[in-house]
Amino acid sequence: MSIPGTAAERGSAPVGPVVTVDTDAVAVADRFGWWGDLVGQEVMSVTIRSPHAPRFEGRAEIVQLPHSQVGTYTYSPMSARRSPVQIRQDDPEDYFLVMVGDNSSIRLEQGRATACLDAGDLALFSTSYPLACEFIDRGGPCRTTQLRLPRGLLPLTGGRADRLLAEPLSGRSGSGALLGAYLSGLAQAARACGPAELARLGAIGVDLAASLLAAHLGDEERLPAETRQAALLARVNAFIDHHLADPELRPAAIAAHHHISLRTLHLLFQSEPESVAATIRRRRLERSRAELTDPGLRHLSIGEIAARWGFRHPADFSRAFRGAYGVPPSEVRAAAPDAKEDCARCQ
Repeated sequence: MSIPGTAAERGSAPVGPVVTVDTDAVAVADRFGWWGDLVGQEVMSVTIRSPHAPRFEGRAEIVQLPHSQVGTYTYSPMSARRSPVQIRQDDPEDYFLVMVGDNSSIRLEQGRATACLDAGDLALFSTSYPLACEFIDRGGPCRTTQLRLPRGLLPLTGGRADRLLAEPLSGRSGSGALLGAYLSGLAQAARACGPAELARLGAIGVDLAASLLAAHLGDEERLPAETRQAALLARVNAFIDHHLADPELRPAAIAAHHHISLRTLHLLFQSEPESVAATIRRRRLERSRAELTDPGLRHLSIGEIAARWGFRHPADFSRAFRGAYGVPPSEVRAAAPDAKEDCARCQ
């Protein structure tokens, strides 16, 4: 991936697969043109206009994955048009799933459809058809996150995804909610990833996108088995995270909630580093340890923190904690700075 301009001009800050660029490092008079070049390179060739062009501001955080890409863009309100001429000149044959950020609204037109999108909404667009997009001025910058999906990467044959262009897709439930959480947290997760883990993260994004689109098309059963399995695993992991505080969270309850057998659930985790039960225990211990070191939670006893994360008995918690970290929870708490010490260091 190459970004327009030199490193000094673009203000890039690469961290592994993540590159951040900002118009602050570009001369004010050149910013709008520079942003147009960036969009043309990282998304597709479009013609942009903005009443804020004389003092345009923009920032992009781009995660390069092995077969796809996720970019989060924050920018002054503008409009974008892609013409048939631009398509003939250069069509990478990509789809993009766009998620609208906080305090942002978009009007997206492609084909015969128009989508009016607000924060949290998702929509699909293609580089292969003319497009008009208005990023509404709501008194502040617009923010969008976009997942690039090469046409050949989606397991939806026959161009079936074209039927969903510029159609609103809910990002608040089911696969849409999982995809939204994935897009929001990817940059932070990717910074700590090696190549193998980054490839796995990229595959998860494609599987979630395919699951979302297939659900809207009524084609879920036509997805490859591995895609359906990956989407199910993502749903199970999200369910575990949301219910860690429930002491009744056990493999049997998880299987029942997802309408699968206990055997199917265990088979689902065979390719994971841990079993279902071990995953639940590790995540509970991680949350507990974080709270033990939080100065703002000093008023809670160790037993109360353990209970907040689903541990019924303090002795069981202490035993599991020592097994995971090699020290008792009391020692971790004692070594953590308290709120008064933090305040003293800040003065």
